[in-house]
Amino acid sequence: MEKLIVSSSPHITGRQTTSTIMRDVLIALIPTLLAGIWVFGIRALTMVLISMAAAMVCEGLWNYIFKRENSLYDLSACVTGAMVALILPPSAPWWVFVAASAFAIIIAKQLFGGLGQNFINPALAGRAFAVASWPMLTTAFVKLGVPLPAFSSLELTDAVTGATPLYMVKTSGVIAPYSDLFIGKVPGCIGETSVIAILIGAIYLLARRVITLHAPLSYILSSALFGFIFGYEGWFTGDILFTVFSGGIVFGAFFMITDYVTTPTTKAGQVVAGILAGFLTILIRVKGGYPEGVSYAIMLVNVVTPLIDKYISPKKYGRVAKNG
Repeated sequence: MEKLIVSSSPHITGRQTTSTIMRDVLIALIPTLLAGIWVFGIRALTMVLISMAAAMVCEGLWNYIFKRENSLYDLSACVTGAMVALILPPSAPWWVFVAASAFAIIIAKQLFGGLGQNFINPALAGRAFAVASWPMLTTAFVKLGVPLPAFSSLELTDAVTGATPLYMVKTSGVIAPYSDLFIGKVPGCIGETSVIAILIGAIYLLARRVITLHAPLSYILSSALFGFIFGYEGWFTGDILFTVFSGGIVFGAFFMITDYVTTPTTKAGQVVAGILAGFLTILIRVKGGYPEGVSYAIMLVNVVTPLIDKYISPKKYGRVAKNG
């Protein structure tokens, strides 16, 4: 047997466990949920709870059927369910949230071996599945002020649907006020509209050392840069603040691209991932058929994460001893 020679310290140690990390993420998501309730009403809370319950039921059933260790206690399924709901519009029927969470847990996570083995962010995969399966239901957004039922499905007519800021700027060049984008008084997904609420959660995650700024900052800055370069009106005409504040860039920066499993292991790799995701996000926004590109951009970066890790390797703290 080869003998492993371990180099001298320092080595990274910590008291964080999967459950404590997931608990911190859930706490950090509370401000975005509260903002969603403020903007969209109690339906936002109902859909988040339904999505979380669906994710946990799917996780529990999978473990029971295949005789796996009970993983519900690590709270990862709970986080996935919450994330799925927060990146979907509140007007979507409740069963869309259930289907998206089920896909996230069963297909994107468990089929690849469970937590730590998935190559793509499960919540983003669940959203992508929902958008591909029911595009009319997942890309229709209600006007502000329209009362939403807590549970029952909403009939999406022209009288109740409204355009998101990204759709407005792409089709008519109209830019929503920065103040509305910052506080979240715009149509959109449950957890993506309020920048200030997302930042409050991000500060908590940073203070708890759950995430670092390498991937989020590089993602936001590169999105701003490429958003300015590839403007909707031509080269170097983009609005930097609108680019960052609109859509899901800020939420994706602090809650999606920081996922431990699908993010490069090194700081340099995380910066590269952030820059690549920023470029892809703006490319999809400006040139794609769909106004928003955050989910697809980050999923594409998830796919190339092993390649990034291969060429940007972490420092080795030990080596295998050779005979002689």
